[in-house]
Amino acid sequence: MTDVLSIPLQVSEEVAAAPREAERGTPCTLIILGASGDLARGKLIPALFHLMADGLLAEDFSVIAIGRRNMSDDEFREAMRGALEASLPEAALDAAVWSRFSQRLGYVDGDLADGATYADLLTRLVAVERSNEARKGPPLGRFFYLALPPSVYETTLVHLSESGLAPREATAQRDAWTRIVVEKPFGHDLESARALNRVIGERFAEHQIFRIDHYLGKETVQNLLVFRFANSIFEPVWNRDHIHHVQLTAAETVGVEQRAAYYEEAGVVRDMVQNHLLQILALTAMEPPVTFSADAVRGEKVKLLQAIRPLSESDLHRYAVMGQYGRGRVGGKLVAGYREEKGVDPHSTTPTYAALRLLIDNWRWQGVPFFLRSGKRMPRRATEVAITFRQPPHLMFPLTRGERMAPNVLRFRIQPDEGISLCFEVKVPDHHFRVATATMDFSYARGFGPPRHSAYETLLMDCMLGDATLFTRSDGVEATWRVVDPITAGWDGASAMRLPDYAAGEWGPVEADALIREAGAEWRVP
Repeated sequence: MTDVLSIPLQVSEEVAAAPREAERGTPCTLIILGASGDLARGKLIPALFHLMADGLLAEDFSVIAIGRRNMSDDEFREAMRGALEASLPEAALDAAVWSRFSQRLGYVDGDLADGATYADLLTRLVAVERSNEARKGPPLGRFFYLALPPSVYETTLVHLSESGLAPREATAQRDAWTRIVVEKPFGHDLESARALNRVIGERFAEHQIFRIDHYLGKETVQNLLVFRFANSIFEPVWNRDHIHHVQLTAAETVGVEQRAAYYEEAGVVRDMVQNHLLQILALTAMEPPVTFSADAVRGEKVKLLQAIRPLSESDLHRYAVMGQYGRGRVGGKLVAGYREEKGVDPHSTTPTYAALRLLIDNWRWQGVPFFLRSGKRMPRRATEVAITFRQPPHLMFPLTRGERMAPNVLRFRIQPDEGISLCFEVKVPDHHFRVATATMDFSYARGFGPPRHSAYETLLMDCMLGDATLFTRSDGVEATWRVVDPITAGWDGASAMRLPDYAAGEWGPVEADALIREAGAEWRVP
């Protein structure tokens, strides 16, 4: 039947109203390398400001930002105030919080390719640390954030090491420590990822490196682990005997916006699949870790990624579909095709859509297809995991001709409306025997109110606390590139004559429908 009954679920008032205590960040100095970029202005500074407003930053916390522009500390503070006001369109900037926050902001101008810049930074950093010692404050950690283009990662890391700013640590420490945050992408392919890992491994310890993926800071992504391993009713059916297939979708309504130069190099597979979707897949399908610790969780994720069956070039057409959007309508508005976007080659063969069928060669998942899809200019913005269970082995209920019972589907909505829903079959109250699908739905917003912290706030706090659970390890990075390298290599533009092959506002090329129908399934609309 097509009838759908909605059964909203909420947490108890006691749980929703309970005070939410969080561990405070450890005393440290955050050095933002690349302070003039959009990441620093649009994500990092607002995230730090909100953490201070919630009392989660240590009293001995400060920021030193580095950029090319010649500015004084006060000029930098005014620039960041403007960035904060732009990020809070519906609320006024809290003057008291800003006063305390702004005094912690400092600025150093210089070229990060020039060793003299690092000498100036070291002088400024040592002055901050000595001032803290004079006040008999606790030892300060050094926290470097590479808010930079990937092309300068290697040079910057070498300078940080050779200048003495970021010494290698033999073991993780709780007092004065050094940590480095590296933004994605981690390489362009397996070879470049290995080269970057070699540079890192020669100069730093693995526990000092935090490879950040903001998707992993989202509540529902983290809740995949809690849902699986804190609820004993689900783990026994989390395997090939009960699950028919799994779908992971990351759909965007936007085009390339101001990122044409990067996107022309990356394409959808490197931009979304290699990091976001494969990391979510690993959390969905990995084995239970022995403990909820960084090494245990990341170890199980790597095992899962290494078990994904590699795609051969000859089989690629059966397991992958790529596409590129053309002119169309999104949200009722006419938008340009990818080749018409500013900065894009008018003959570009860069894919903006990918659908993959992956198989995992291990005991739990043998024979269960995992379908991944991501695309730009989709009908709606949504990221979710949909787990479709097998039909009962025997259907004894009377159904009309052509009628089918819907399978049970468990969905994790990662964005925009974070939550979890479960579809199951029920009898409709009536003297006739009719079956309908009921949906139990849990929404984080309804259950706990608006989110308190953004993904970047969560991950910045984890960095300060030294918790690497939600960050990618070097072997995990290489494992994801082993999966996607054959896909990107196989897409050589041979199909360029048919591009673009889906209109903006559609769910991708028609070939993607055939890809999933081959497994007896269909794409679910998020």
